[in-house]
Amino acid sequence: MKKLQILGTGCPKCKMLAELTETTAKELGIEYEIEKVTNINEIMKFGVMMTPALAVDGRVKVVGKVPSPDEIKKMLA
Repeated sequence: MKKLQILGTGCPKCKMLAELTETTAKELGIEYEIEKVTNINEIMKFGVMMTPALAVDGRVKVVGKVPSPDEIKKMLA
């Protein structure tokens, strides 16, 4: 099971990233758990200074933008 973490304070881009990530994971048919990390101190522990960010299994994959569904597929594969 993949652990997908959306790092962000709840801005529109953060919500968009969460929706896209969840939709893409469902399309790929992978088992996943999604977690929204909104605490700024927790976000900083990942070394992230710009949101939104996506971490897959504890590794940050994208920072400061909402990637395309194809880009997310590559990150989850």
